[in-house]
Amino acid sequence: MGIILYIFKISFIEFKIVDLIDILLVTLLLFQLFKLIRGSVAEKVFIGFLIIYVVFLVVKTADLVVLSSILGQFTGLGFLAAIILFQQEIRKFLVLLGKSSFINPENIFSWNRQKLESNFNAIIYSDAAKTLSSTNTGALIVFVKSSELKFYQESGDHIDAIASKRLLLTIFNKNSPMHDGAAIIKNDRILAVRCILPISENNELPAYYGMRHRAAIGITEVTDSVVMVVSEETGMISLSFHGKLYYNLSPSELHRKLNSFLNETKND
Repeated sequence: MGIILYIFKISFIEFKIVDLIDILLVTLLLFQLFKLIRGSVAEKVFIGFLIIYVVFLVVKTADLVVLSSILGQFTGLGFLAAIILFQQEIRKFLVLLGKSSFINPENIFSWNRQKLESNFNAIIYSDAAKTLSSTNTGALIVFVKSSELKFYQESGDHIDAIASKRLLLTIFNKNSPMHDGAAIIKNDRILAVRCILPISENNELPAYYGMRHRAAIGITEVTDSVVMVVSEETGMISLSFHGKLYYNLSPSELHRKLNSFLNETKND
């Protein structure tokens, strides 16, 4: 009898621990989802779905058959409706999940990773940025690290040329047909120009950030790229990495941060 009570007691404790872990994981998931959609239209829809589901549970507990059946049909389609209504948020969530270091394939297969930016020469870009800034010439330059940017390259014009200060000044000249959009660079080679980048959906960004800055933040939210921005309105130089914008940098600060960010993986 004592052995049976002991086994029951152990099983009860294990059940409670698992139950607690389950509750904590669900809470964490809901919290992360709410953070992801906070401030957007999806937030209101999410709260509406949550209210309907709570009402359904109350009605079902009260054994109100007709109302329970109606709400049951509605909640039964909730998963499909959520995919349709929250497709952008779900995509963003999956992208963020894919960027997690512990499941990133590039970290798992690090033995097969090539050395990044081995030919990188920051002085080319800091000098170009200084000249572009002095003439208030807008520029948007993406430096590729390990993330694949082929989709964004294909949105622009392929050139595959060795990067130089003069070539960058020519590309972003206000009278050049290539100045709109972003230039994508890897290992000091300009792969493509006039590329379209995703705009950040972060509602907490300052209102004075223009489209170039929002595009720079947007691409670094979903990839590990580094992006240099020169504002056409103010001439200020900025750098974006991991979704954060380093605003109003001097050419020397730009040079230092470019070397730091693009050599980050090498030093891991």
